[in-house]
Amino acid sequence: MENKRKNIKRNEIISLIITLIIIVLINIIGSFVYTRFDLTSEKRYTLSETSKDILKNLDDYVYFRVYLEGEFPAGFKKLRKETKEMLDEFRAYSKFVDYEFINPSESNDPNERQETYKILWQNGLNYYTETVQTNTGVQQIMIWPGIILSYRENELAVDLLSGESGQSQETVLNNSAQDLEYKLINAIKDISTSSRKSIAFTEGHGELSDFEVYDIANSLSKKYNIRRTTLNGQLNALMKRDFDIDSNIVIRPAFDAIIMAKPTQPFSEKDKFIIDQYIMYGGKVMWLVDAVSASMDSLQNAESTMGLMLNLNLDDMLFNYGVKINKNLLLAYPCAQIGLVTGQGDNLQSVLLPWYYFPLLTAASEHPIVRNIEAVKADFVSSLEPTTSAPEIQKIPLLKTSDYTRVSSAPVYISLDILNQRPSADMFPQKSMTTAYLLNGNFTSLYEYRLPEAITESAEMGFKASSVNTSMIVIADGDIIRNQLAQLDYAKKNNKRVGSPLPLGYDQYTNITYGNKQFIENAVSYLLEGEGLIGIRSRELKLRLLDMNKVNSGQITWQVVNVVLPSALMIVLGIVLAYIRKKKYNR
Repeated sequence: MENKRKNIKRNEIISLIITLIIIVLINIIGSFVYTRFDLTSEKRYTLSETSKDILKNLDDYVYFRVYLEGEFPAGFKKLRKETKEMLDEFRAYSKFVDYEFINPSESNDPNERQETYKILWQNGLNYYTETVQTNTGVQQIMIWPGIILSYRENELAVDLLSGESGQSQETVLNNSAQDLEYKLINAIKDISTSSRKSIAFTEGHGELSDFEVYDIANSLSKKYNIRRTTLNGQLNALMKRDFDIDSNIVIRPAFDAIIMAKPTQPFSEKDKFIIDQYIMYGGKVMWLVDAVSASMDSLQNAESTMGLMLNLNLDDMLFNYGVKINKNLLLAYPCAQIGLVTGQGDNLQSVLLPWYYFPLLTAASEHPIVRNIEAVKADFVSSLEPTTSAPEIQKIPLLKTSDYTRVSSAPVYISLDILNQRPSADMFPQKSMTTAYLLNGNFTSLYEYRLPEAITESAEMGFKASSVNTSMIVIADGDIIRNQLAQLDYAKKNNKRVGSPLPLGYDQYTNITYGNKQFIENAVSYLLEGEGLIGIRSRELKLRLLDMNKVNSGQITWQVVNVVLPSALMIVLGIVLAYIRKKKYNR
C-alpha cells in the first residue's frame, strides 16, 4: 500500500513537471510566432492585408491618446473595449504602436476640467453629453470619444463615432465599430505619409462653384492637396513638362486626379485633347456630367419646364473610353421628397411629396466603392450603358435606380402635376438603370490617327496613343457632388448664415442625410489609393445587441441562469469529485 501511494505521488509530480515544461515551451514559441484564431463569421478580429502592410512599414512610433476613460454608459464602454482590442491587434504587427487611455474629466477642479476640454476642442475632437444615473441622482456628463494621434512632430485628431444626426445610439455604435479599423489605419497612413496626393477641380466650362462643392472639397483636403484649375486650351493646365539630366523632356500629370463637377458649357477640341493626354499619362478622372439640362429653379415660378439635351461635346470621348451617356431622364421610386404648398388663404401648409426625378440610387455591384453605403440622392439623372468600342476596358457598374424606373427621352416635359400621382407598376415599366460606371484598364486616345505627324512626333508635345493602366469614374449626374446652400428658413432655425454650405448629402427640406458624401469619398479613395482602404471601410460588422423586450420580460429567469445556475453546477461538480476521490483512495 505504501509503495502504491509513493508511485501515485511520483506520477503526479512527473505530470506536474511535464505540464510546466509544456507551458514554458508554448510561451517561448508564442514569443516568436504570433497567431490568432478568429471564429467570428465576419472575421471582425482579423486585420486586412492593407492594415498589416501599413503597420509593418512604420519606421517610428505612433502614439494614441484615447479619451475614453471614466464612468459612462455601457455603449461607450463597449466602444472603449473595441478600441483597446483593435490597438492591441495593431501592436501585434508593429512595435511602433503604443497607446494610453485618458480620462479628460478626472480632475476635481472644474477650471482644470474646462481647460482640458478647451484643449481637446481646439485639437479637433468633439464632445457628446449623456444623462446618467449616479448615486447622487441624475447627472449630465461630457464624453470625448476620440483620439489624438502623435507621430514625430505631427498630431491628428480622430473622432471615433460614426453616424448621422437622428440615428439611435445603437446604430451609431454599430457604425463606429464597423469603421474602427478604417479610421485608425487611415489616420496612421495620413500622419506617417510625408507627401500628399493632389486633386484638381476643373474650371472654365460652367462647373459647380467653390461654395457648391465646399463640403466635399473640405473633407478631401484633410488627406489631399485640393486645387482648382482652368484648362483654357493651356497644354500645361494638367501636365508638367521638365527636363532630365540628359536634357530630354519629361512629361507627367500635374495632379493625381481631376474632378469635373457638372460642366454646363461645351468643351473645345483643344481642351478635350488636354484631358485625353492627361489620361494617357495615367491621370485619374471623375466625370460628373449631365446629359439633359434640367433644374428645379425653373419650377419656382412655373408649373412646368422642359429638360433639353445638353451638348458638352464629350459624347465621342466617353464613348471611346467605354461608356455612353443617354439623352434621357430617369424617374424612379423610391425617390427623395420635395415640399409643396397646399391650401388657400390662412390655411396654407407645406407637405412633402415624392419627386420621381430625384431617384435614390443604390449599389449596382459588390465593388468596395459602393458596398454598404447609404442610398445616394440624384437630381435629374440619366442612364449609362457600356460600349463595344473599348472591349479591353473593365466596366464595373456602381450605382443604379430601383426596379421601378421610367425612362423619358429628351426633350422631357417636366411638370409638378406628377406630385399628385401615386407610384404604381404601370407608372414605372422599366427595370433598374445604371447611372455610374468605374472604368479600369489601358485606354486608347480619342486622337489616335486624327493628328498630323508634326504633332504626334513632337517631343515637346509628347503625344501618347494609349494609356498606362489607369482608372476613371463616370457619373451621369453632376448634382451628386453638389452640397446644398442654407436657405432662409433653414438658416433662421439653425442659426446659420443664408447661403452657407451644408454637408454633402444633407437635405435641409427633409432633414435626411443621404450617402452622397461617402460615395464620393470612396470613389476618390479608390482612384488614388486603390482598393485597400475602402475595402476595410466596406466591411460589415454586426453588434450582437440584446433584445430589450426579452430581457425585461424574462429578467428573473436570466438572472437565475447567469448567477445561480453556474454556482449550483460548481457545487454539484465539487461534491461528485470529492465522492469519486474518496471512493478511489478507500480502495
